[in-house]
Amino acid sequence: MKGNEILALLDEPACEHNHKQKTGCSAPKPSATAGGCAFDGAQITLLPLSDVAHLVHGPIGCAGSSWDNRGSQSSGPRLNRRGFTTDLNEQDVIMGRGERRLFHAVRHIVERYDPAAVFVYNTCVPAMEGDDIDAVCSAATVAVGVPVISVDAAGFYGSKNFGNRLAGEVMLKQVIGTREPAPWPETSAIPVTHRHDIGLIGEFNIAGEFWHVHPLLDELGIRVLGNLSGYGRFAEIQTLHRAQANMLVCSRALINVARSLEQRYGTPWFEGSFYGVRAMSDALRQLAALLQDDALIQRTEALIAREEAAAEKALAPYRARLRGRKALLYTGGVKSWSVVSALQDLGMTVVATGARKSTQEDAGR
Repeated sequence: MKGNEILALLDEPACEHNHKQKTGCSAPKPSATAGGCAFDGAQITLLPLSDVAHLVHGPIGCAGSSWDNRGSQSSGPRLNRRGFTTDLNEQDVIMGRGERRLFHAVRHIVERYDPAAVFVYNTCVPAMEGDDIDAVCSAATVAVGVPVISVDAAGFYGSKNFGNRLAGEVMLKQVIGTREPAPWPETSAIPVTHRHDIGLIGEFNIAGEFWHVHPLLDELGIRVLGNLSGYGRFAEIQTLHRAQANMLVCSRALINVARSLEQRYGTPWFEGSFYGVRAMSDALRQLAALLQDDALIQRTEALIAREEAAAEKALAPYRARLRGRKALLYTGGVKSWSVVSALQDLGMTVVATGARKSTQEDAGR
């Protein structure tokens, strides 16, 4: 990746903290990758795509960096649970065999596992050596007949969060917009004029939590066209440009994707959460408002009233025991605010949160 491309990604106009730096986010500094490098962040973002083969181009040690440490759940294909690497060694580097090993690795994966696509992750060693993974991936795409996507996110480019954005930029440039979505199923009870497609950005289906939300969206006539990237498929991400609205669940990871989709395709977006009763109701209301469908808004209010009443009944015994209790959180980063909201729903008081991975602004709220 060229230096000007890295600087462009550091300058994120949709970020509320962007104006506080002359060039956007801070450039990488020594020890900036101690909490996870750019390669780590890119893999965390894309590994939940379960029908994709994720191939790490570099020494075998890098292959274990992020594999299966996120807890994202998926059903169906389990190809993403296999670790693939080119396993570069000293002789490969000395003899300049990295590009050849990469090409043969891609061909072997496609012939044996038949993936929907192959994602090739660049790491520090081949990046410093100068392997042209873009050229190899282009040649491999033609040779094997399957999309081979280069994810140039070498660890020394920056932090884990920066790697998240690098992965999102790859999806924008090479994947999103390359396929049209399938038609709605004819069995849907929702009239054609009141069906809507949305995209979810930065929703990783940790521990399968989104599976509790999906039935509610189905009931409202809202189809999740693409989910980047929890519980997602490669073909779904290709159609994300046709979403009528996008919900950004984790802004620190993929805010650049939401902003770019709005600029390129006019897709409105908002930042919300599915964690907690209030946050869930707010998210559904904002989705309905963005979709500008009066019938949908009415259905949404009816669904919220029903679900809040059920939640109130289920949570009543816990509120009786927890109301007025104090909680200290050490969750780190922006995840704290979702947990704070949920604990407040129970009548608890959060007295402090951990500051690990949080910005100074986060800590001061």
